[in-house]
Amino acid sequence: MAVYGLIADIHGNRAALDAALALLDERGVDNIICLGDIVGYNAEPDACIDTLQKRGIESIAGNHDLIAIRRLRSDRCANKVIYALHRTRRVLSKAGRDYLGSLPPDRVYGNDFALIHGGVDDVEYYMRNASDIRLHAERFRRRFPGIGVCFFGHVHEQKVYEITGTGVTELPETPPVLLRDRLYFVNPGSVDAARKSGERRAQCAVYDTGIRSIEFLDAAYDHAGSEARATSGGYRIGPGMARVYSWRRRLKRWLARAERMAGWTTDASHR
Repeated sequence: MAVYGLIADIHGNRAALDAALALLDERGVDNIICLGDIVGYNAEPDACIDTLQKRGIESIAGNHDLIAIRRLRSDRCANKVIYALHRTRRVLSKAGRDYLGSLPPDRVYGNDFALIHGGVDDVEYYMRNASDIRLHAERFRRRFPGIGVCFFGHVHEQKVYEITGTGVTELPETPPVLLRDRLYFVNPGSVDAARKSGERRAQCAVYDTGIRSIEFLDAAYDHAGSEARATSGGYRIGPGMARVYSWRRRLKRWLARAERMAGWTTDASHR
């Protein structure tokens, strides 16, 4: 039995990471674990990696981590994300790249819970609602038989879903959420709040394996300072460059379509 602190989607935001870790330290958790996307949107990727390593925080790889080290293409990302990831690639140290390259796609803790980043078999899949959870619940059962809790990130929202047979219910987030003998999908929210609206707070969660309870937490951090560092560090795309990126994507799609059509024409000529 242990009490775990859960963090996800740090995205190179050191101020938010420090705030979330301080909050979890106050709660006296036994271990802190991370659901990936350590880098990829803000200006301090190496500092965030260094913090996780020094504190012995186990993590899995998120899609931004994989894109940053060129193990995954950025085709499914928005322009502002691609732009920030290109900057991350230029500044990331070799030690940082090696660390990200060492991260597994998932982790299992005993017979209790497993960590994934996006979907069960797709690191970039957004499990946003009950329909998405229903789609992935059976996949999770096949891949992680006997495991009762799936912690996932990627969507930046604190959520608990309870699965009963083929039914999925989104549970209220009032603390604590007590888990029964069923399958649950739980998202601790995002440490980084750069892409959120309203009040920007670093989110995290606490999981008590003894009583099987989930508690969602959040902490204030210096969002303005993080944004200033990201802007001055070249992580924020401007309107002109955004148009260039959009034009490049349209051209790439057009060329791919032209290649397919050329292939069809060639095939037809040999019939």
